[in-house]
Amino acid sequence: MLDSSTGILGGGSWATAIVKMLNDSENCRTLNWYIRNSENINQIKKYRHNKYYLSSVELNTDKLYLSDDINDVIHKSDILIFAIPSAFIKNALSKNNFSLSKKYIISAVKGIIPDENLIFADYFHQKYNVSKQNIGIIAGPCHAEEIAAERLSYLTVASENKELATHLGSMLKTRYTRINISDDIYGTEYSSVLKNIFATASGICIGLGYGDNFQAVLVSNAIREIKRFVNTVHPITRDIKNSAYLGDLLVTAYSKFSRNRIFGTMIGKGYSVKAAQLEMKMIAEGYYAVKSIYEINKTRKIEMPITDAVYNILYENEIPSEEIKKLTDKLT
Repeated sequence: MLDSSTGILGGGSWATAIVKMLNDSENCRTLNWYIRNSENINQIKKYRHNKYYLSSVELNTDKLYLSDDINDVIHKSDILIFAIPSAFIKNALSKNNFSLSKKYIISAVKGIIPDENLIFADYFHQKYNVSKQNIGIIAGPCHAEEIAAERLSYLTVASENKELATHLGSMLKTRYTRINISDDIYGTEYSSVLKNIFATASGICIGLGYGDNFQAVLVSNAIREIKRFVNTVHPITRDIKNSAYLGDLLVTAYSKFSRNRIFGTMIGKGYSVKAAQLEMKMIAEGYYAVKSIYEINKTRKIEMPITDAVYNILYENEIPSEEIKKLTDKLT
């Protein structure tokens, strides 16, 4: 595994931040990068920057092989790190001609596959016959913008394969990153999905004019909602206060860099979903996540009042002010 070549799939902020970490690491030799936009690839080769995302980051193109052919990158790479928005993964892989069953598949997606209602690990295990031992998760608490600024950040790398998690952690470790290792791929990944829903809720409340006092109540209820959900779908011993769970929720709910918080704020201020998405020009994973989690919970019947409120606002066209007012009576 130490001599494995690594491929990054995706050209957005988080993909660029991961490329930066791998560029800066002493433990990553070969890096292949799939970006679907050939013009962007030419810009990166010429100027050593991704002009569309995290443009301040200087990229060491001497250590990069860039391609707009997903088959090319998959063929050349033993480890594949997916940083494509969850809504586009199925379409991106529809062009793949290679078996993934022998690859190491790593998710940096922080989303759920729409329509399938499957987290990344289950999707690749069920649809592509990838062993759970070959699957890993990169989680927060971490925003790409702070990686770009080289502010001290902590990442969680989760896998049931400790050797894989440790190897991936060593590749991502830099002078400005610290790595926590976990074997809880289900709790880590579902928490990454759920925190985007709650960051959207936080943004809606900001847009409606609720203050810090209420935000504290909302977030404290949100972590209990995460705990109820992950302990139901995958009941193991875990400390929900660890940074992979609580920390990731806090940074996504409170940070000015959180696109889900921004998206929610726009909804709270009266934007339609479509208008907010068009103005952001970025994917807010919480929009897709809440529909999937809501549908999963139809059979689980877990108490999830915040998730229900966000779903009602985004998909049932309920008036945000009225829906949040109902929610305030359910929080403690």
